[in-house]
Amino acid sequence: MEQHYTNLFELVEFLKDEETAVKHLEELRWKGNRACPHCGNIKSYALKSGKYKCADKDCDEQFTAKVGTIFEGSKVPLKKWFIAIYLLTSHKKGVSSHQLARDLKVTQKTAWFMLQRLRTALGNGSFEMLGGETIVEIDESFVGGKNKNRHAKKKVKNSQGRSCIDKTPVLGMIERGGLLVAKVMKDTSASEIQPIVDETIKPNSTVMTDEWRGYRGLKKSHSHSFVKHGEGQYVVGNAHTNTIEGFWSHLKRSIFGIYHSTSRLHLQKYVDESVFRYNYRKAGDGERVAMVVDLANCRLKYHELKRL
Repeated sequence: MEQHYTNLFELVEFLKDEETAVKHLEELRWKGNRACPHCGNIKSYALKSGKYKCADKDCDEQFTAKVGTIFEGSKVPLKKWFIAIYLLTSHKKGVSSHQLARDLKVTQKTAWFMLQRLRTALGNGSFEMLGGETIVEIDESFVGGKNKNRHAKKKVKNSQGRSCIDKTPVLGMIERGGLLVAKVMKDTSASEIQPIVDETIKPNSTVMTDEWRGYRGLKKSHSHSFVKHGEGQYVVGNAHTNTIEGFWSHLKRSIFGIYHSTSRLHLQKYVDESVFRYNYRKAGDGERVAMVVDLANCRLKYHELKRL
């Protein structure tokens, strides 16, 4: 597929009007094989209105490239959507809804909803199980405030260490030289960690962790090595978790530096955003935009978002 832009200036220049933006969405989504989103039929014809009509008499529905995607039902011009995708995926720590609202000249509420739709798309991808012949590092991190930074009246009792009272744990699994998967958890117990590991990592893989007791059962299905962080041990031969810990710094700088705080309700979406940027950090800007469009075949309505 032709690469139309490699930076923000070229993107804005290329999407000169809404018609161009619509055609670009059609190009990215259908790749020359227009299919009805209602029934999957590949035969359709164009209408004067700019829409298409399915040629299957049992369907006979009208559609556009927006139908069945995060763009459906949005009054925001597609050009602004493409700019939002670019900013979210190319800025190393993301973009806040307030900043996006100023950049696109929309309300902060609209910008926030756009970003949440985009994050939903970023979490919509599938992945092959990690591991096999590749070493996988596993580690957990906690997202939330620190008691030492709170006013005396707002300090939370018994919230030190691995407490989940005011912090939310996230489990990260990364292949060395490969892809990363991260999931929000209720706690860091073995009963919570090990089912996620079983769903994500191939059996009999080589895994590296720290000494946390929640990982002890991994030796039953994997070759498990660990380092003792509590004793100041960070590398023992080939065993370490330095790669996944590098990602935690990206995630926390994004949350604390750009978004400042996130609720447990929506944390997985912010994690998915950071995971996507980390996994495809070496891809071109235009490539990342195309990837998001490929993942955008999902819907998220505002009333649904508020109930999540």
